[in-house]
Amino acid sequence: MLKVFSVELRGKVSEVLSLYVTGFLTYILPPVIVIGIVYFIGKWKAQRLLKNQGVAKNTGTAANALSLHSRPPYHGAFLALVSFLPAVIVFCAWSIAEGPVIKGMVNSTLPASVGELEAGKQDLISSVIGTVENGLKKLDQKELALLEQAAQYDKEVNKAAAPVEPEAIRKLFEDKNIILAENPEPYVLSAALKSRSFTQFSTYGKYTLFVLMSIAAFMIAYSSIKLRLRARNGVETIVKWFLILASIIAIVTTFGILFSVLFETINFFQIIPPSNFFFGTVWDPRFGWGATGGDGNFGQYGFLPLLWGTLYISFVALFVSVPVGLFAAIYMSEYAGSKLRSIAKPALEILAGIPTIVYGFFALVTLGPFFRDAGAVVGLEINASSVLTAGFVMGIMLIPFISSLSDDIINAVPQSLREGSLGLGSTKSETITKVVLPAALPGLVGAVMLAASRAIGETMIVVLAAGIAAKLHMNPFDALTTITVKIVNQLTGDHEFGSPETLVAFALGLSLFIITLMLNVYALYIVRKYREQYD
Repeated sequence: MLKVFSVELRGKVSEVLSLYVTGFLTYILPPVIVIGIVYFIGKWKAQRLLKNQGVAKNTGTAANALSLHSRPPYHGAFLALVSFLPAVIVFCAWSIAEGPVIKGMVNSTLPASVGELEAGKQDLISSVIGTVENGLKKLDQKELALLEQAAQYDKEVNKAAAPVEPEAIRKLFEDKNIILAENPEPYVLSAALKSRSFTQFSTYGKYTLFVLMSIAAFMIAYSSIKLRLRARNGVETIVKWFLILASIIAIVTTFGILFSVLFETINFFQIIPPSNFFFGTVWDPRFGWGATGGDGNFGQYGFLPLLWGTLYISFVALFVSVPVGLFAAIYMSEYAGSKLRSIAKPALEILAGIPTIVYGFFALVTLGPFFRDAGAVVGLEINASSVLTAGFVMGIMLIPFISSLSDDIINAVPQSLREGSLGLGSTKSETITKVVLPAALPGLVGAVMLAASRAIGETMIVVLAAGIAAKLHMNPFDALTTITVKIVNQLTGDHEFGSPETLVAFALGLSLFIITLMLNVYALYIVRKYREQYD
């Protein structure tokens, strides 16, 4: 049995490695080789220009500086960037636009009756068309001919012809491990064939244009390499705009996320009053209200139990992680030897690489039952799923965030401050508490706030270790839940998107965003206040 499993495992590993190697050799290595060749061509031409001017290579003399504005590597980078960047931009724009354009062209070929269907049914038909199109790659020529015959079949026109039943086509795809949601109609098969034809034409055109543009740009850029070409300025300008574009993408993405959440939150507050949400003390959403006609019984969406559970569990986690992480950082930076530090710090940082679902399983299977049994011994009733369990495990998860950052921050304190304190007669402990830690306070506050933001946004540990009960209580031995858990619950399942039980997830997400933003602003205030004192 073990031998068979070992053989199957080696086969799967070999298949995955073969897939990755094939992808690397097909899509990554050839472009890298071509770009490298173009780079060295540009560099070689610049060096040849130097040689023709009678200037020795790489002498660094004034004559070299006067004869060639930029160094040869800049000419190579200039040629590579100018040759491919315009083509890449056009290629990306084409790739973005080709999907909607092809979909519109395919939809225009569908019968008029399809456009009169409900949006859900139209989406289902589009999904079937996409599935059939993807499945065409697995069909041989005979099967493709059968499918084309089925696509052209019309019951009124081909009464005498032997029909190709939709069930036969569905069975054909099932034999290829392709599951269709329903029997494909002839117009669906025809649309899939046309979509494949449009996609192939677009792909060929896209790559042909890319090659032609790259060749034309290469010829123009190559002919422009002269002695006084400002290649360095051109390369630096392109890189600068690339960095600006990256910054713009990050900013636009942030605002896009914010506004998408904000608009859906506004829709939610048009159904549920904001006062009932922010000041409500009961969380009891009524699922399926839309199915009964929307009689107004939407349930109760009190935010306070979720906010309290989030803050309570996060406080317990920080109560565990901050002292342990900070003391570990102080020991490693001020007391531990280099050998012990080289082992202890990586060992602590391993905790940061453990998936949160593993922490959740640890809390559910090991720590929760341990707390329950230990409480029973001393006469305490502790639930296996409780604030204590979730907070303790989350605190363990946060230890490397605080210890690693705090260690780097403490080591960044100038050694002269320590030496001055010791020279004045202070002990090592006094130097740490009265000199090193105050000097490192802004960074330590930032590390704690980062850990707090991480704790507030945690989901999996809370789901498995704290339960889903939305309550208001102070008992750390009982179950609670958090905002992130309810966001997952509200977006899981088959609910109408416009219903309050779905839209409330966006209101919760926006509230969580505001909470973490306030934490970051407060941390920035603390950092600036104390940085002026110790800089």
